[in-house]
Amino acid sequence: MSEADLQSPWPSQAEPVHVTKSGRELIRDPLLNKGTGFRADERERFRLHGLLPSRQISMDLQVRRNVASIDRASSPLDMYLKLSALQDRNEHLYFRVLTEHLERYMPVIYTPPVAEATRNFSQVFRRARGVWLTPDFRGRMARVLNDAAGDEPVRLIVATDNESILGIGDQGAGGMAICIGKLALYTVAAGIPPAATLPISLDVGTDNKALLDDGMYVGWREPRLRGSEYDEFIEEFVEAVATVFPKALLQWEDLRKDIALRVADRYRARLPSFNDDIQGTGAVALAGVLSSARVTGTRISEQRIVVHGAGAAGLGIIRQLKAAMRLEGLSEAQCLERVAALDSRGLLVADHDLRDAYKRELAWPADLARQLGLGGNDDRGLEAVVRAFRPTVLIGTSGQRGCFNEDIVRAMAASCERPVVMPFSNPSDLSEAVPADVLRWTDGRALVATGSPFAPVELGGRSVRIGQGNNVLVFPGLGLGVLLGGIRTVTDEMLTAASFTLAGKVTNAELSSGMLFPAVSRLREVSAVVAAAVIAVSRGAPVTAPPDAVLVEAVQRKMWVPRYEEYVAVASDAAE
Repeated sequence: MSEADLQSPWPSQAEPVHVTKSGRELIRDPLLNKGTGFRADERERFRLHGLLPSRQISMDLQVRRNVASIDRASSPLDMYLKLSALQDRNEHLYFRVLTEHLERYMPVIYTPPVAEATRNFSQVFRRARGVWLTPDFRGRMARVLNDAAGDEPVRLIVATDNESILGIGDQGAGGMAICIGKLALYTVAAGIPPAATLPISLDVGTDNKALLDDGMYVGWREPRLRGSEYDEFIEEFVEAVATVFPKALLQWEDLRKDIALRVADRYRARLPSFNDDIQGTGAVALAGVLSSARVTGTRISEQRIVVHGAGAAGLGIIRQLKAAMRLEGLSEAQCLERVAALDSRGLLVADHDLRDAYKRELAWPADLARQLGLGGNDDRGLEAVVRAFRPTVLIGTSGQRGCFNEDIVRAMAASCERPVVMPFSNPSDLSEAVPADVLRWTDGRALVATGSPFAPVELGGRSVRIGQGNNVLVFPGLGLGVLLGGIRTVTDEMLTAASFTLAGKVTNAELSSGMLFPAVSRLREVSAVVAAAVIAVSRGAPVTAPPDAVLVEAVQRKMWVPRYEEYVAVASDAAE
């Protein structure tokens, strides 16, 4: 498979950019502005003389100057705002800064500072970016989207209804910050041009009283739409996207767990779409388990896995774990026996009233629970389950800070030589455990990965690096593969292929250092291979097979690079 077999969703950077703007209009467009990077001939051609300092500054020097300014920030939020201001001025330079300093700034543009920016969105609002759709636009959403996008070739959308933002809940219109951050990671990691992306806030109101009472709140100041009104709103939105952006991929983000599942299942066949909280998290967690099996020399079908947190993320994780187990020959019943799911009330068992319908597929049969001493009148909390089930893998998506306590971790380690502990809840202050504690409680035997970044742990004269099981290791490559492959439906097999590919990209040196995931510095490399795997599976390749090197190279050549491009002045239609 060659580059000719791939779609070309955006213009090649080998061709000059046709520019109709000039003067102030040009330098105020962040997608075109080069700032002091404009050459003398460009300043003449686009009537920029006098609007910029006289000296041309190279992009490398611009990067150094901006990094120095950003690093003088007084707080993580201030650093986030400085980066946002740069994005609002000069997108090429912004993405060059991120690309060259990814490990330093990725936590800033995503988590945890973005959570603070989301909470304070109305207070720190500077410049509109993306599209806010409110119930006031019912009946005309397609026209609003068309007007908002203008001439930009939108191919990738991240949309949220703002209700379940990270671990901080309903944030109203502020959820836009999450969409912007996710799309920035698509550009940095997968080379999807910023001009091809569109963040959308489905601002259907908020039940956050603090926001409704805040005179500065910028969102739609009404209680949230619920029931049929909400469903009709989402239906019109999907229809509008399919009409205005027929070749776009839609990523659903931070919808409430029951809504997220319903929406993802309802629309996945209508347009290319997926839910990162369900499917992305599931793929990343499976990759971590597969990586750990390389260390322990075991198979996934041999694992006993506890998933603490039965929301959207927990559901996605369990579905992907079972998919991998089925590949090794386990029946559905055998898969169920290998994975125990807990919600806030304890182990999910079929003899208990399960208010959320999706939890029924996660619940153990009552007979299985009784065999382990977890019958109807027994304690079914996390510690009791760990002692009875003796898991080899413990995954947290509960948002309950510190719930993987010393007693639980030691109980797990007592029956498992190399326990795998993955506290995935983020931001970091919601993590189920701190890596240093887990390693100390297991005498350094545990394999640990987290959802948020943690510093290396010094233990017994060695430094243990902590791999971050961040969805960014999957969703950019998945999105790139869907767009380059012309894929119309995101299938479960594509997610499974992404997991096996990601696990295979962890180097032996990374595994030896304690990491279960590739270093963030390798993100662009990893995304290209994940994209190639997604394309290969869409064309019949096995989900466990690594993609062909020729296809990976073809994908890499399609990835956008943040650099100043050649501009050609053309007359606008209005001028003609």
